[in-house]
Amino acid sequence: MVEHQTCSIASAVEQGTIVLSRLSDSAKLDSQLLLAFALNKSVTYLLTWPENSLSAEEFITFQYLLKRRVNGEPIAYIVEEKEFWSLPFKVSPVTLIPRPDTEILVEQVLSLYADKPDTAIHCLDLGTGTGAIALALASEQPNWQIEAIDYSAEVVALAQENAKRLAVNKIELAQVKIYPSNWFEQVSKKVKFEVIVSNPPYIDKQDKHLSQGDVKFEPKSALVADNNGLGDIKHIAKQARHYLADGGYLLFEHGFEQTAGVQKILLELGYQQIKTIQDLAGHDRVTQALWLNRKI
Repeated sequence: MVEHQTCSIASAVEQGTIVLSRLSDSAKLDSQLLLAFALNKSVTYLLTWPENSLSAEEFITFQYLLKRRVNGEPIAYIVEEKEFWSLPFKVSPVTLIPRPDTEILVEQVLSLYADKPDTAIHCLDLGTGTGAIALALASEQPNWQIEAIDYSAEVVALAQENAKRLAVNKIELAQVKIYPSNWFEQVSKKVKFEVIVSNPPYIDKQDKHLSQGDVKFEPKSALVADNNGLGDIKHIAKQARHYLADGGYLLFEHGFEQTAGVQKILLELGYQQIKTIQDLAGHDRVTQALWLNRKI
């Protein structure tokens, strides 16, 4: 690990980069983020004052954070924050870390009403986690009323905290209602939603990737689903028909090998205009479908 001996910020970043280079493709950035967290400063501060020295206590804290990262713990869990949709979200091991791929889901929801910017839309986010999808949508669409649910009280509290933190930005607290529910159990049938969106658990419990990388530190309940990963998607698609407005849309994030299975579920349940959108890597990532009300 890094040796102290009046270690400067620049030296600490450099030596931390060396330590982390064996396990991270972004070793320097990781080192900077960990050191900034240890000092309770921004990365900009590190770049502005590289000659400043660490105190012994700061140095010990930095070493401890480096050790956690060397052991594979995700940076986001260590520094307790992750940016999503250019918004800073507090994260914790009670739920998943927001990922860039999920921004495709946000983009696709927004595109559905891009030509109707002033339309008052009711949107439901199922399995909200940190609140990333719901709050990203709220930041872009101040006229929308958004409900966001999660089954875990701890996760709901985290999402509510993020809503309060981001309320100083473009998000009005009254615009987003976050509450506990096991999927639709506590969602009122009196409201019909123009959009229901979800990034549900969709990984098969036998998937080898569950023991690799950041995923091994994340809660399995937010990752794993029955029926080859399609169990929750099928449950949501079936129940959503009772909550969608006529002409409303259902959108899922899913694995790139699950497209055929997801489309089959939606088709058999009576959804129309089913299409799948790829992520920036060219992998199938989001599937959307239109619901036209009829007797179920």
